[in-house]
Amino acid sequence: MDPTHWKRSLTMNFKSLVVVFLFAFCAVTHAAHHKSDGFKPIFDGKTLTGWSCLNMSYWSVEDGAITAKATEENPCKKNQFLVWDQGELDDFELKLKFRINGSAKANAGVQIRSQIAADGHASGYQCDIDQGGNWIGALYDEHTGRRILAKRGQKTVITADGKRTTTAIGGFRELTNLKPNVWHDYHISARGTRIVLKVDGQVTADVTDNETAHRDLIGKLAVQLHSGPPMVVQYKDIMLKRLPLADGRKKVVFLAGNPSHRPGDHEHNAGCLLLAKCLNENASDKVVATVYRNNGWPADPTAFDNINALITYSDGNARHPVIKKLKEVDAMAKNGVGIGFIHYAVEVPKGEAGQYFIDWTGGVFEIHFSVNPHWDAEFKALPKHPIANGVKPFKINDEWYFNMRFVSDMKASGVVPILTAVAPESTMARGDGHHSGNPEVRKLVSKKAPMHVMWSRQRKDGGRGFGFTGGHFHKNWGDPNHRGIVLNAITWVAGADVPASGVPSKVTADDLARNLDKKGVRKPKPKKKKPEQKKK
Repeated sequence: MDPTHWKRSLTMNFKSLVVVFLFAFCAVTHAAHHKSDGFKPIFDGKTLTGWSCLNMSYWSVEDGAITAKATEENPCKKNQFLVWDQGELDDFELKLKFRINGSAKANAGVQIRSQIAADGHASGYQCDIDQGGNWIGALYDEHTGRRILAKRGQKTVITADGKRTTTAIGGFRELTNLKPNVWHDYHISARGTRIVLKVDGQVTADVTDNETAHRDLIGKLAVQLHSGPPMVVQYKDIMLKRLPLADGRKKVVFLAGNPSHRPGDHEHNAGCLLLAKCLNENASDKVVATVYRNNGWPADPTAFDNINALITYSDGNARHPVIKKLKEVDAMAKNGVGIGFIHYAVEVPKGEAGQYFIDWTGGVFEIHFSVNPHWDAEFKALPKHPIANGVKPFKINDEWYFNMRFVSDMKASGVVPILTAVAPESTMARGDGHHSGNPEVRKLVSKKAPMHVMWSRQRKDGGRGFGFTGGHFHKNWGDPNHRGIVLNAITWVAGADVPASGVPSKVTADDLARNLDKKGVRKPKPKKKKPEQKKK
């Protein structure tokens, strides 16, 4: 071979390797940066999975974008909202692209932290979009009467009583590329009471909303098709990033289990929503709470990105939503996330799952050891612990589980009994079984041994946990002490300070009637018929 040719070939191969290496390095670096920046896609670019509207006739996916169309044949006479139904927004950054085509009256928007009415209408903050260029980049309060909070180029501060101070945004440049069918970037951030909008990299609105009666710290995300003339609005590349909550607030995530019992019992969804409502309305300076429903692991890819406490209210044992996610929850706990379990959710199978629960909270319901009778538990005294703040001695009938399997040395392990009562002999009326009784618990009841039905744990690694065995009857959340001690516990495990008088709350009969599962009494499985013997 010609030496010159050999050298030239070697040089070319070396250059090719360098190019491949640099390409691979750039790809890995880009992927790592994309992963580390915290933004996650919540629209797959192909389907409307995770998005819903009562009237889907306006909505489709075209060009890799959520597409809303109003036509002469299908006019939009009422504002339409396509809701992201996988979660709620608290403190966050949202990035997306949008474009709008139609007459100068064509209008749309992005709803954030909004409430969705039964008729599908969204109320709350709207990041405005329009074809005429009058409102794009402004912050509007949809359907509340406050209307424009900041026009494009404005900074607004709203006081607790609703007074506004509006100034111009320093260095603001007017948008110049507002043309039909042009993709624009929307960057929306919300931290605590401050919301900042950017269009194509330019800050267009900056609002600090302290108006107690109207501000929203958590709510739904939706995209809008406004009523009016024919138009096409598209949204794509929708990316969400959760932020640590501002002003020291803590994020509480509820996992609500599936329906499983007759109406009024094990109302996991209604119970979680009620407790979350109490926290959001009465303790929003300390915690912000959200609920993921129906016993599955949340489809929201950002569900746990800014979490401070995970509270599970569900069926237990093999139906427990955490049972297949033990390592993920353990990683949260080791990272300081508080863990709480309500009623049947304190039970998982003995072994690995049971040990995790003991590690997280200090105790667990163990079959053939613990029991689950219905009885009137009287709590005559409460410990000096933040969870007991403002709670008075009380007596209430529930399915109070007892004889939990606790960590061996409760005091040294940071476990504090919160609710303790003496179980009457009637709790042992059933025969022995995996939940009903056993010789050991019978001896304890006969000796009138105190039974701990709620407990807390302050772990040495800084994490906190609690177990609460009440909550079988949904009506019991109407009792201020039964409800209050759980609200306190949730606040405490989240790492927030519990007020000296406890977390305040008020629950009405209407509140208790909301969100109940549509279910009937579970029918017993039909007995198998014995095969008939042939007559001889």
